[in-house]
Amino acid sequence: MKHIIILGDGMADHPVSRLGNKTLLQFADTPYMDMLARKGRTGRLMTIPDGFLPGSEVANSTILGYDQNKVYEGRGPLEAASIGYDMEPEDFALRLNVICVGDGKIVTHNGGNLSTENGTVLTNYLNEKLGNEDIKFIPGIQYRHLLIVKRASKHIVCAPPHDHPGEEWQGLLIKPEKGWEDKREPIMGFDGKPTGESRMTAQETADLLNSLIIKSKDLLEAHPYNKAKKENGERMANLIWPWGGGYRPSMKTLMEKYPQVKSGSCISAVDLIKGIGKYAGLDVISVPRATGLANTNYEGKVAAAITALYNQDFVFVHFEASDEAGHDGNLELKLKTIENLDHRVVEPIYNEVKQWDEPVAIAVMPDHPTPVEVRTHVKEPVPFLVWYNGIEPDSVQTYDEVSCVSGDYGMLHLTEFMDKFMEI
Repeated sequence: MKHIIILGDGMADHPVSRLGNKTLLQFADTPYMDMLARKGRTGRLMTIPDGFLPGSEVANSTILGYDQNKVYEGRGPLEAASIGYDMEPEDFALRLNVICVGDGKIVTHNGGNLSTENGTVLTNYLNEKLGNEDIKFIPGIQYRHLLIVKRASKHIVCAPPHDHPGEEWQGLLIKPEKGWEDKREPIMGFDGKPTGESRMTAQETADLLNSLIIKSKDLLEAHPYNKAKKENGERMANLIWPWGGGYRPSMKTLMEKYPQVKSGSCISAVDLIKGIGKYAGLDVISVPRATGLANTNYEGKVAAAITALYNQDFVFVHFEASDEAGHDGNLELKLKTIENLDHRVVEPIYNEVKQWDEPVAIAVMPDHPTPVEVRTHVKEPVPFLVWYNGIEPDSVQTYDEVSCVSGDYGMLHLTEFMDKFMEI
């Protein structure tokens, strides 16, 4: 049995009055997801453990069977892995958004849909102006970049920018964790032994990062890219926002965790997901014109997924578009992204693998809800479906947040989904 997980990031939602109090999954035209729900089995999954924020790094890693209390180190180290930065023991890696602020408030977490080309220019510019032997700004994709700070402490409190649209950014600056303000911890080597060096305190770390944030505003607004944006009345990419920091994580590969998986691939446009894939031991496949937005190369990612699944045991194919539309509060666009996932992803993958001699188990699910009227991730269960030739269906007829409550899988928690999926 081969296995594929098709993940629509942030696809789940709340009932919306404009849609007759239906959720977007209930309202959208999704004949193939509904058909697989009808022919397969469904349930719900809580992807966020107690004590963790509902971030994609937590949710996607949990779906793949990882206990966050054992492996979690934040987004930064995962994104470092995805772009090929090999972390040293003293490194502290943070996700670095280039965001848009105006009138003292966060306008958008994505720098006005910053392109990879322009994001690279701005990140290299910041590295030239603010970087040194202990501070490195490293380009990633679009508005998602990487900040490395040597000997910094992970015991700080950062506000993910996508969780705070419309809020005053200065009130969200980085703070030390309580109890860690003046503490120093030893730097541990890859062998688990102290290197003899210590990290800076959490207060020192917060002060350093906040100074970089404040300095970045004047620098970015003086850059020709943003000057042109301002003249045209467009959103600028005018502030950095570091968050999701951590040290290098220690994770077993999926092959070590699940003997059923001899080889596998991860397909995504998002550095974070690619980093999870690398640490999980999967081949990370980059698809041309895969953007992480609604204009992504659906057909290219589907072709890559089918090829990978033909040659390997396991594929995790991830689509970010619904999450981005949810953060933007764009109802119409999020509906379109859900329908695109159905028509342009689930349909061709199902039609291809249903005729293979070797059976394939398909799972479709989001990682967390990103409701359009909330515009941020929420810690709630997500609906999922599982289908393979010969599965005994349950009574559920459509795929959505409400119907899947009645699914035979019931309510699963954390790593239970992957454990059960791998038993097929």
